[in-house]
Amino acid sequence: MSAQPDPAPLLIACALGIEHLALRAGDRGGAGGPVTVVRTGMGPKAADRSVTRVLADPHLADAAVLATGFCAGLAPGMHPGDLVVAEETRDPRGTVPCVGTELLVKELARTLPGRTVHTGPLTGSDHVVRGPERSDLLATGAIAVDMESAATLLSAVRTGPRPVAAVRVVVDAPEHELVRIGTVRGGISAFRVLRSVLPAFFEWHRSLLLPRR
Repeated sequence: MSAQPDPAPLLIACALGIEHLALRAGDRGGAGGPVTVVRTGMGPKAADRSVTRVLADPHLADAAVLATGFCAGLAPGMHPGDLVVAEETRDPRGTVPCVGTELLVKELARTLPGRTVHTGPLTGSDHVVRGPERSDLLATGAIAVDMESAATLLSAVRTGPRPVAAVRVVVDAPEHELVRIGTVRGGISAFRVLRSVLPAFFEWHRSLLLPRR
């Protein structure tokens, strides 16, 4: 009887220490294969360097990659604690389509009932976006912005073909702009949501391991 191949691993990438803390606090197991959570550091350059380095490990050569953490909502009516599931990520270097968006929406709605889940393009920036700049980005069709997701996914697919996705938690929005994460109610709400998302990520990962018919 031939040995079964090891399941493909999952790499979850976030930027900030508080994001990494939230994910660690919510990790109670249940993934379909080995899981690595990496803190890349802030900004697209740091994300690019970190993801490229981690995926150079032969054990992670075929890993699925999911970018997560906090983001700024761009559309009126978005609130801290809302979820954003990217249909694609964008930055000046390119656009990367995401895999399994519908499944992630379904699992997040099941895991976090009552939380609003938005889907659409997630755009990248090399700085924190505030004020009128939100309107300019919204006009491009993007629904949210962060500094690392686009760079993370672009680096991942350039390293080799693999499933990629991005799920972000809104920490501020046009009517709820924050100055510092963690000191305002919106930041605390976003932390609690991020702490609860891993079961949905694990279901997404498991779905990738199922044989195709």
